[in-house]
Amino acid sequence: MSKQEVTDTITNRLSAAHDKIQQARQLAKTPTNEVTLMAVSKTKPTTDIIDAYHAGQRIFGENYAQELFDKASELAQFRDIEWHYIGPIQSNKTKIIAQASHWVDSVDRIKVAKRLNQHAAELNKTLNILLQVNISESMSKSGLALSEVASFASEVADLPNICLRGLMAIPDAYDDPTLTEKEFLQMKACFLELKQQYPSVDTLSLGMSNDLDIAISCGSTMVRLGTAIFGARSTN
Repeated sequence: MSKQEVTDTITNRLSAAHDKIQQARQLAKTPTNEVTLMAVSKTKPTTDIIDAYHAGQRIFGENYAQELFDKASELAQFRDIEWHYIGPIQSNKTKIIAQASHWVDSVDRIKVAKRLNQHAAELNKTLNILLQVNISESMSKSGLALSEVASFASEVADLPNICLRGLMAIPDAYDDPTLTEKEFLQMKACFLELKQQYPSVDTLSLGMSNDLDIAISCGSTMVRLGTAIFGARSTN
């Protein structure tokens, strides 16, 4: 595929993704929800991110700390890109995550939250964070239990260089969509409770390509799309 064909493909995929989001919003029980599209660019080259940027995309998610840092550094001239770190957080990577990101969407340990707060203070910045919830209670996934969210949020809210913006979850893949809907509705209820207590809370990050419609119908305000925008990920 030529460079121009790649650019055109990314542009067309972004347009199709926005159309799909709008259709889901129109069918949703709460169609007034604004829904933000995050383009998950892990393993994709910066040229693809630039193509998406020129097609109007501004929010990008990365799963690997070093890759996020390298890409944010390389694309520093694009000052209005909003970088989200969405992967597992190792304590020894919190510094470069704090340096490179505007949002950290996968916080589930107070030790990590405190380290991010310390690094953000050193950088004279405020980091937006989402608390990751293990809504499926899966052994293979990171995240807080729903029952832990309230107490964890109260600790995070006291950190001066951290701004609690909401919740994120990645449920297990179910053959029965009603199971996905049930867990998303549990997330929505938790989010609404959190929102009542903390004025800064405004983001419920749920939904990827396979469950976008259900997520939006359950109140998601941010969906994460990777392959749908950039094509299959590299395995290198």
